[in-house]
Amino acid sequence: MAKTLGKESTCSIARSLEAVGDTWTLLIIREAMLTGATRFQEFREALGVAPNILSKRLEKIVEDGLMERRTYREPGSRPRDEYVLTESGRALTLVIGALADWGRVYRPRQDGTSPCFAGEKTGGIARLGFVTADGDFAQPAELVAQRTPDAQLTTP
Repeated sequence: MAKTLGKESTCSIARSLEAVGDTWTLLIIREAMLTGATRFQEFREALGVAPNILSKRLEKIVEDGLMERRTYREPGSRPRDEYVLTESGRALTLVIGALADWGRVYRPRQDGTSPCFAGEKTGGIARLGFVTADGDFAQPAELVAQRTPDAQLTTP
């Protein structure tokens, strides 16, 4: 039986957290996005995570479809696996961006760093925010949340 978070297993937030609710998972995804890391040792060096924990997290990330495992072989070496973000994993850019913005504002550090997202073709800096159907930006404090069936919502 699959693990479900909380009483409301139909909740999209609970379903999402089942895949990305672990700290190491989001940090692995962050490294893949921001540095292009794909190899076990790259993740290990960047994060300082124990090898057994990293192995388990990468296995779950692949199982959840956020990354795919590909075999590569450098000349004179044995075959090894690399981990490449899937479309589902790349779509977490919004989550990583939102967490980064929140952390920058509400958990500031004098020596802190944050990712900056820009258009690949134009180089224009992208801003994260809620946009209404009219194209206006809405401040989070101006919004109310309500449970809505997934079928009634449009997917980007």
